[in-house]
Amino acid sequence: MKNELLLEIQTAYKNRDLQALDALAKPKYRNINKHNDFRSALMLSCNNIKHLSKIEDLEADCIMLNLEDGVSKEEKPFALVLCAIFLSHLPTCNKKLVVRVNPLDETGYEEITYLNQFMPDAIRVPKVNTPQEVERVSALVNDEIELHLSIETASAWHNLSSLRVNEKVTTFYFGILDLFADIKLSHNLVNRDNPTMLYMLSHFFISCKTMGIKPVSFVYQEFKNLIEFDKWLELEKSIGYDAKGCISPEQVLHVNKMFVNEVKEIQRAQVIIKLFEMHKEQGITGFVDEEYGFIDEPIYKGALALLEKK
Repeated sequence: MKNELLLEIQTAYKNRDLQALDALAKPKYRNINKHNDFRSALMLSCNNIKHLSKIEDLEADCIMLNLEDGVSKEEKPFALVLCAIFLSHLPTCNKKLVVRVNPLDETGYEEITYLNQFMPDAIRVPKVNTPQEVERVSALVNDEIELHLSIETASAWHNLSSLRVNEKVTTFYFGILDLFADIKLSHNLVNRDNPTMLYMLSHFFISCKTMGIKPVSFVYQEFKNLIEFDKWLELEKSIGYDAKGCISPEQVLHVNKMFVNEVKEIQRAQVIIKLFEMHKEQGITGFVDEEYGFIDEPIYKGALALLEKK
């Protein structure tokens, strides 16, 4: 994003000029990132322009553009428009861009309708309860956009095996704290030695896998305690998980390191190198591949470095 545009965005936001911001949100066709092999899903509040401007430089495989928790009621209209602006200026992105809207009984439906024209890679819906609810959302979401669900209510847990209503639904996120609160369980039970916790992690994982859904493990809130975070990652990897929600760049680095699939990474690097060299012979050094997304010289050099390292 050009510095002039970024300054214009910052000025309009500082002046609380929602109309001026809305004028900068111009719908554009986006190359949807269909990859579902992300490991780290980093939460970014959409009212934080500084963080939004760094999306392309972040190490996370998936960016969770958050309109819900952490965004005050007064800030939500601004967050929505800022989200749209940054989506429109990222027509191609190697990171999966997912927007977490507000609950459907609040402003969720309206936000989804608005965001359809800016085409995020996926919409994540919190507090879902029933298959019928998911069907209504699915009918509203653009056919090219994936539908992700937060499993964080007693009803969602009870209906877990029936929430994949169609092929749009690809990913479930385990919202352990909200779920425990909804079923009247103490958050003190969220520890690695608790058999209930182990059961729920395993049940969630197996249920997702049998439906062809990608399971993303819960966000660990004590983001400074990376030693305990690593122990959770070891447990989750032993169960079979390969993705986890994150709330800090440091967590992202640990997740990416723990959940690396070396064979898959090498194969991907080999294909990227071959594709880039083929296109370069035709004078093309930046292009979009249907399977591997946007590839340019820095991506190519990164693939070369990976193979040299291995």
